[in-house]
Amino acid sequence: MNIPIAALLERKGSAVHAIAPTLSIFEAVAEMNRLRIGAIVILEGGKLAGIFTERDVLRRVVGAAIDPKAVRVSEVMTRNVLTVAPEATVEEVAGMFTEKRCRHLPVVADDKLVGLISIGDISRWVADAHRAEAEHLRNYIAGGLPA
Repeated sequence: MNIPIAALLERKGSAVHAIAPTLSIFEAVAEMNRLRIGAIVILEGGKLAGIFTERDVLRRVVGAAIDPKAVRVSEVMTRNVLTVAPEATVEEVAGMFTEKRCRHLPVVADDKLVGLISIGDISRWVADAHRAEAEHLRNYIAGGLPA
C-alpha cells in the first residue's frame, strides 16, 4: 500500500466537479444529484474554498432546518478542508479517512487542485490489489509461474 495517490488519480482520472460558493444549497445539491456524487468542491477564484458533502446536507442544512433555496452553499460548506499531496500513499490516505472520519479528500499540489480521492477509490484499489495477489498465488500454486 505504498502506492502514491497520484497512481490512483491516473487510473480514475483527475477531473474534479466544482461549483462557485455563490450557488444556493438547493442548486449545489441539484448538481450533486445530476452528477451522482456525494461531494462537490467549492472553488473561489480558482482556489479551493471548501467542500460540500452529503453529510453537510444532513447536519448543517436539514439538521439546522435551513431553507436550501434561501442560503448560499458558502454558508454551510466545510471550510479549512483537509487535503493530501499526490505523493501521499494509499496507506496514509486510508488512515486519514479513518482518523478524520471523512470520505473525500482534495488532492493539492503547489496550491493547485489536481484531483479528488474518495474512500471508494481506496477501497476499489485495495480490492483490485488483493484480487491480483490472489490470482498470482493461484498461478504459482498451479505451476503457472516459474519458482
